[in-house]
Amino acid sequence: MDRNTKTVLGVLGMITFMTVLVINAPALYRTFCQITGFDGTTRKADAASTEVLERKVTIRFDASMADNLPWSFHPAQVSQTLHIGESGLAFYEAENRADYPVIGTASYNVQPAKAGQYFMKVECFCFTEQLLAPGEKVQMPVTYFIDPAMADDRSLDEVREITLSYTFYRNEVAEKRLAAAGGGAAPGSK
Repeated sequence: MDRNTKTVLGVLGMITFMTVLVINAPALYRTFCQITGFDGTTRKADAASTEVLERKVTIRFDASMADNLPWSFHPAQVSQTLHIGESGLAFYEAENRADYPVIGTASYNVQPAKAGQYFMKVECFCFTEQLLAPGEKVQMPVTYFIDPAMADDRSLDEVREITLSYTFYRNEVAEKRLAAAGGGAAPGSK
């Protein structure tokens, strides 16, 4: 194999590698954030904490939706104050205002972002797609706690409030899958 052929193959290999990386970048970034808590991304816990500290933190709840989602969506409570390590249970309410089934997917974050790695979710509606029938109204729970390790992080000594935010997006890909399976009207059809 001559030198020019090796160069062309090397460049093509690099282009292929970069293309695969670009295609998978969102999933890799999401995984990185979920593992590390980077950028306010919460983490998933297998079980509640076994340690509860004296220090308290107030959790504030926030909700928003994409413009193309025909739902109402809001937290059922404004805030909860609990001890670090103590399990909390909060609810968000959603209602499908359309006359056809709509599937939504929630994204989430925590502010201040540096507290994200300590915000642990045991169960959450955000872990799966949510299908709401026409006119259906639901309460969606999230079970969470603040990891006691936060008390050892000196950069978080001043944190007394954490805001948990969810944004719901319409999942048109899942809706098309549902419609193709005969499970409901086509997205946006009436």
